[in-house]
Amino acid sequence: MHSFFTKKTGTTSSTQPTKKAAYLEAIPWVEKYRPKKVSDLVFQDEVVAVLNKCIQGADLPNLLFYGPPGTGKTSAAVALCRQLFRNPDAYKDRVLELNASDERGIEVVRTRIKNFARQTVNTHLANVAIPGLRIIILDEADAMTQSAQSALRRTMERESTSTRFMLICNYVSRIIEPLTSRCAKFRFKPLPNQAQTERIKLIAENEEVTINDEAINELVEMSNGDLRKSITILQSIGSSGKSITAQDVRERAGFVPEETIQELVRACESPDFNDLFKFIKKFRSEGYGVYQTLLQLSDVILAKQELNSTTKAKIFQKMGEIEKHLIDGASEYLAILEMATIIQQQMLESETN
Repeated sequence: MHSFFTKKTGTTSSTQPTKKAAYLEAIPWVEKYRPKKVSDLVFQDEVVAVLNKCIQGADLPNLLFYGPPGTGKTSAAVALCRQLFRNPDAYKDRVLELNASDERGIEVVRTRIKNFARQTVNTHLANVAIPGLRIIILDEADAMTQSAQSALRRTMERESTSTRFMLICNYVSRIIEPLTSRCAKFRFKPLPNQAQTERIKLIAENEEVTINDEAINELVEMSNGDLRKSITILQSIGSSGKSITAQDVRERAGFVPEETIQELVRACESPDFNDLFKFIKKFRSEGYGVYQTLLQLSDVILAKQELNSTTKAKIFQKMGEIEKHLIDGASEYLAILEMATIIQQQMLESETN
């Protein structure tokens, strides 16, 4: 019994490297390969040039980064702050990071943001490029309520001498004009396939993942310029330890088989709504993602020669509305049913005309 409770010598030292290795393996590759410097950003040359001027001593305005997901908006904001406040203690003291999708109400602006902006700056921290400035990074700012954005505008005005704001969003149209007019706006472009391919190959080589060129092309095409999405899928497949093929990418990425998409189109071409309704129930029971279905379905509709431009335009307009509803949290079942019904209706009208 005594030996059971007695620590064995050497146990702690031998397990320490194992714990460290396990920790490193647990880090998501998106974070592991996140740009450490502004100059490491991919395919955002105009943004990099301006931010580098700020690092070198130019005036730092309030910033608004907008564009598609996975293009480097948050990475640019974090990298800029880490280069301005090179001391880790200074970064913690001067930078407040908030995700507005979780904290989007007016009370957050009135409490956390306002209190942080009014705190006394610690001027004794070394290695600080901007001595008396605080920065607030507000990610997914387009999820904030209108009242919260209005309160943020007033805080931005009152604390302009000591605080800079970095607003990050996907849809700049959801930010009120008084906020956008007070920020220098930068649009982040979708990453081209070549830039994504180079980064995917680099990560695969560093992580010793075997992936062929066809699988990389499939991964890049399906991500639609979202580098974060492609890296996440690569890590999820690479954990299996086997050679990655294009079929593996389709399965892990929630790709809907082409045969199923064609069956959906044929069901929409049928004049019988009951047949369409039965197919939609079967389609949803198989667990296919509705958003991914819309993306693939749009390519099929665009390629159909028998549909005229007016009919396609009506279908795509409805697809855009349904996509917005899905982003706002609408029912996927009702969304795909509505989409299929609209396509059926437009196809029938096109035949009669």
